[in-house]
Amino acid sequence: MSVQAGRRLRHFGWYDCGNEGGEPMRAEINCDMGESFGLYRMGNDAEIMPHITQANVACGFHASDPGHMHQTVALAKAHGVKVGAHVSLPDLPGFGRREMKIEREEMANIILYQIGALSAFLKQADVALSHIKPHGALYGMAAREPHIAEAVADAALVYGVPVTGLSGTLHEKVYTERGVTFLPEFFADLDYDDKGRLIITREHEAVSPDLAASRVVAAVRDRTLTTVGGKTLPVKAETICIHSDTPNSVEIARAVHEALGQLKTS
Repeated sequence: MSVQAGRRLRHFGWYDCGNEGGEPMRAEINCDMGESFGLYRMGNDAEIMPHITQANVACGFHASDPGHMHQTVALAKAHGVKVGAHVSLPDLPGFGRREMKIEREEMANIILYQIGALSAFLKQADVALSHIKPHGALYGMAAREPHIAEAVADAALVYGVPVTGLSGTLHEKVYTERGVTFLPEFFADLDYDDKGRLIITREHEAVSPDLAASRVVAAVRDRTLTTVGGKTLPVKAETICIHSDTPNSVEIARAVHEALGQLKTS
């Protein structure tokens, strides 16, 4: 795929990948970004951004600060990448990867607060809010705890944007029932257990770019995933996640970008 073609596809937000039946398969590539804080740096946003279509920008509760939110929105705009709010539990020391007991109304307010902060920088840059993606422990809680999933939906309905989540969980059930557009997500750099559940870790280890790319091809083209136990399970994948704090995230992003581009032309 040419650089020009890649930029054009990112502008419209989809990698359109044809299959044998001629029906289009569509997949975004998203990345959790803007997660540096003060003088502390995390991820390599500048090098990853050219290879993605969606930037999930941290909103200050698990990572980021006003300066980094501003910089990440500007970087995404420069590359024609859509911007979503990456909202979290209020757990800055634990990077949002520790569960908390929070009631529905409080959780919805916490999410709205974060989206509001990001919205200021989006308005400044004349960029629309694209989507919402829960982060870390909040993502896992919303997948299985009804009141948390409802809280996410409560906030999403205020802004009228899609929510990214796992198919076959409360993400899909609750958001769909509430009239929130659901974007089923597949993780290129994380493992799944034999029940199809995502294995969320506190720290991300390096993953072979070729392995990540092959996982993505199977998820998008074949709609399957392979578990840590070697089982093959069905999966829905309209957006592919790459974590910026995975040690070799740039190489993974490049490999996934190229793999989806080859599906487009094959």
